[in-house]
Amino acid sequence: MKRPLVIVASLYAAGLLLGDNFHPPLIWLFVVAFALLLAAFFSSRNFLLGPLLVLAGWINLATHTENLSPHDLRNQIGDRVADVILRGTLRETPTFRVFEFKDEESWRTLARINVTEIFDGAQWRPALGQVMVSTAGLLDPIYCAGQQIEVSGIVQPPRLPLAEGLFDYRTYLQRQGIYYQLSPTSTNDWKTIGIIAARPLADAFFLWAQKVLQRGLPFEDEPLQLVWAMTLGWKTALTDEVSEPFMRTGTMHIFAISGLHIALIAGIFVALLRVLQVPRGFCGLIVIPLIWFYTMATGWQPSAIRSTIMMTIVVAGWSLKRPTDLINSLSAAAFIILILDPQQLFGASFQLSFFVVLSMALLHSALNKLRVKSLGPDPLLPTQLRPAWRKRLDSPLEYVTAAFATSLAAFLGSLPLVAYYFHLVAPVSLLANFVIVPLSSFALMANLGSLVFGNWFPAATELFNHTGWFLMKLMVDASHWFASWRGGYFYVPSPSILTCVIYYSLLFTVLNGWLVAPRKRVFTIALLIGALLLCFRNWRVAAQTVKITILPLSGGESVFVDFPGRAHDLLVDCGNQHAVQFISEPFLRAQGVNRITSVVLTHGDSRNIGGFSEIENRFASKTIFTSTLSMKSAAYRDIISELKTKPGRWKTLASGDRLNAWTVLHPQNSDQFSQADDKAVVLHGKVFGKTVLLLSDLGRPGQNVLMERHGDLRADIVVAGIPAQGEPLCDALLEKIQPSLIIITDCESPATGRASAKLRDRLQKQQARVVYCRNSGAITLTLAPKKFEIDTAAKK
Repeated sequence: MKRPLVIVASLYAAGLLLGDNFHPPLIWLFVVAFALLLAAFFSSRNFLLGPLLVLAGWINLATHTENLSPHDLRNQIGDRVADVILRGTLRETPTFRVFEFKDEESWRTLARINVTEIFDGAQWRPALGQVMVSTAGLLDPIYCAGQQIEVSGIVQPPRLPLAEGLFDYRTYLQRQGIYYQLSPTSTNDWKTIGIIAARPLADAFFLWAQKVLQRGLPFEDEPLQLVWAMTLGWKTALTDEVSEPFMRTGTMHIFAISGLHIALIAGIFVALLRVLQVPRGFCGLIVIPLIWFYTMATGWQPSAIRSTIMMTIVVAGWSLKRPTDLINSLSAAAFIILILDPQQLFGASFQLSFFVVLSMALLHSALNKLRVKSLGPDPLLPTQLRPAWRKRLDSPLEYVTAAFATSLAAFLGSLPLVAYYFHLVAPVSLLANFVIVPLSSFALMANLGSLVFGNWFPAATELFNHTGWFLMKLMVDASHWFASWRGGYFYVPSPSILTCVIYYSLLFTVLNGWLVAPRKRVFTIALLIGALLLCFRNWRVAAQTVKITILPLSGGESVFVDFPGRAHDLLVDCGNQHAVQFISEPFLRAQGVNRITSVVLTHGDSRNIGGFSEIENRFASKTIFTSTLSMKSAAYRDIISELKTKPGRWKTLASGDRLNAWTVLHPQNSDQFSQADDKAVVLHGKVFGKTVLLLSDLGRPGQNVLMERHGDLRADIVVAGIPAQGEPLCDALLEKIQPSLIIITDCESPATGRASAKLRDRLQKQQARVVYCRNSGAITLTLAPKKFEIDTAAKK
């Protein structure tokens, strides 16, 4: 068998997938596995090894995730929120993150603790499990990996994402075996226990390497911090603002301690040792420990461990003069990694790493054949007759096209996964990687040279540092330049898992010639027809589906109406600046929104419209609608002043106006209210037979005027916020609306945004179903000709 480990890794991964979706008692799995093992041993049936590998993966994942100990934190805490004191050991040295908001920086410390004891106000009890601790501020350097600590705060399961498409922090932590998050009030809630632990070697190396890489540079700036990020894995430098151009150009991978770093370091040392005529066997004995030291020094990052295992297999095979096969070696590395940590299979980093390398292995040969066929010389033309200028172009053309083919293979291999996890497609990455990856390779070489010469040859160290800084500055400027290209990147909704499977099947079969291979042609054509039918079906469903998503935004709310296509999409309010940065914008990006067709700003409450300038900068809305009435809000007046400079895009709304499928019911031009809530724009629409009424934060005076002017306010669905004064949806208004579904966009914080007990009691008496965003998170209504569904973030 040419590649036996491909089958082994695939069967084992299939077991992990089964274990993630089916959870029978662990004892049953052991019984079945033992029975199969006995059958295979006594009957010598090799085909039983396949099911055994599947069960091995299933059992391994189950033992990592099952609640097997009575002291497990899941038994001690459950789903409740508790004020506790935890004792344990720091699993790793705490890391720091910096967040920028309104040009102000705030620091936060993140740490993982292996918990040994818990105190919940009654007594200390043994405990088992990991907890992620997030603390405002910077911890003292005495807190490092291995230090025993005691920390108090509020512990609870990590929050679910507020809306579809937002980052699922709970699942992310659970994949690492962390089921709880602790939130201390401040760094004063931390204290050490026992002796102060010695700083780990990795920490000491990191501090030394930081100083060495800064030697000779006048000050600490962004390129230097990114040098630390790229060379040492220092994530603190990668703020959202700094990372954004690299994300949009598909070059963010240069900051992960991954295959590029490990392969480059291994290649440099192998080349140096071979120049010194060191035998191949001894090269492996020297290089393998060196790359593992680098992995340890950069904090044992999962991507670095994966790459180091892969490179260890490759270097070991080369040193022992064994025939190597990239795909077989890749499968061996994946198998070893998944034995050690089966949860990695479900992480974006693991999937991207292996699918990109696999794509390069499978596609590069096919792309290279196309390249040679297109650019190669005529085989029937004698070399002497070829023009001199064409001969001189052969070498640079060979390098450029080969590099582009590699970049294309990586782009095609990562395309559906990047779209699935990051909702992004970046065609510009083909050229951006072509420029930035070589620059990053040279920068890594310079940084490695700096670390090698260290403090014993300062002149060389400073020369390498200036070179690395200059190359990083070029990379930063190049990423900004490529990110500014029109159409260089765009956002898309996440493709389904089935779509990803079909994509990869078509990619590998078509580019490897199965379409013309007689025996494989039928299968490939059938796959193509199936893909086309699936695309047609998805298009038909999307063309007849409207989604209305209601986002609760810390006292404000936003409603996004997603019609087929983008021509009639509507965003009603957007939240304040904080809500836009962390909720509204990521949510819209996850829906594949690149530009908003219409935005309605209902009234002057800054909690509803305070972040509009950010929305405008990010999405360049085609048309902005506001109430015809003036508002006292300073934020609203600033928005109106800015809109007055854009007369072609700004329009006002008054009662009776039409906006695509929506009719404006309130206010009128002559209305005079003292509260901004009573001036809120009220929209009434009909979609596939369902009528929807969007009341925003309409207060009682506004409700009274609305009832006086409109005799028929009936609607199947009504959406209402919490006004600053009074309550939404008075009984008289509900009598006129007669809804079957009431959605209240209340929230946990601030307290003024919560639905009161009185309001809940009153609405409970209604025959309609009542949903509160405080409990459910975002609410998505899916409407089609013969379909109506309501989904909540909490349900998902």
